Amino acid sequence: MTERLRTSVVVVGDEILGGFVEDTNSSWLARRLQRLGIPLERIVTVPDERAAIGEAIVAELSRSRPRVLLTSGGIGSTPDDLTLESVAAAIGVGVVRQPEIDERITEALEWSAERGVDITEGHETSMRRMALVPDGAYLLPGARGIAPGIAVDVDGGSAVAGGATIVVLPGIPSELERIVINGVEPALLAGRGVVQHVAELTHPYPESVLNPVLERLVREFEDVHVGSYPGAQCLVRLEGARERVEPAFALLREAVEALDADPGLQRLRDAWQARARSRA
Repeated sequence: MTERLRTSVVVVGDEILGGFVEDTNSSWLARRLQRLGIPLERIVTVPDERAAIGEAIVAELSRSRPRVLLTSGGIGSTPDDLTLESVAAAIGVGVVRQPEIDERITEALEWSAERGVDITEGHETSMRRMALVPDGAYLLPGARGIAPGIAVDVDGGSAVAGGATIVVLPGIPSELERIVINGVEPALLAGRGVVQHVAELTHPYPESVLNPVLERLVREFEDVHVGSYPGAQCLVRLEGARERVEPAFALLREAVEALDADPGLQRLRDAWQARARSRA
């Protein structure tokens, strides 16, 4: 049986770890991958440090393959933009100048100069760093701009069972989303997933009341992922193949209906809801 494609996300940024910027890219990527039926196994956030980025890359590449590893952030022109060179070091290759990115940088510098900006040697040098990519990297389809998405294959790439593909993406959400939709998905992910059936049920009881039926579901439906999320209205989510989720969900629904018919549990429900309202 061919191994299922899996994914990891490495988010790079001191500003995220410092609490100055909220990471919305990870949650957006998780939703896109969920829609495609491709498992996302890890989201790791690391500082703008070569060692930390490299450590995360190596760790994710050591997981089961085929795999697509997506990185977010750290590919600009400032001294703390270290993702590209860190990826290269992690996979044991050098960096080379990517001609198309370099040409785009030239056009951007000329555009700025035409509008009166004094382009110093230092400014140009820092900008041209953005064109230095891991040897063997390639531009993704639809990747415009001077910080486009690039990909580099490891051990044959994610198209083969033992391979992986690293995709280096900018941290700006609008840019990342455009590149994923126009480049990453059609080039690397399309047709590679198994979309899971999801069934959700909410109930007004404390989460622990349903523990016995949840434990039964885990025993009898090992191939269905069971998640329970507490709150005034507790949410239970089942995920897996439709033919397995539906009978599991029927069992869950019957259990909640039994709670609703029990006078003692009705009193517990009412007290739980009153407590929730008092804390709102």
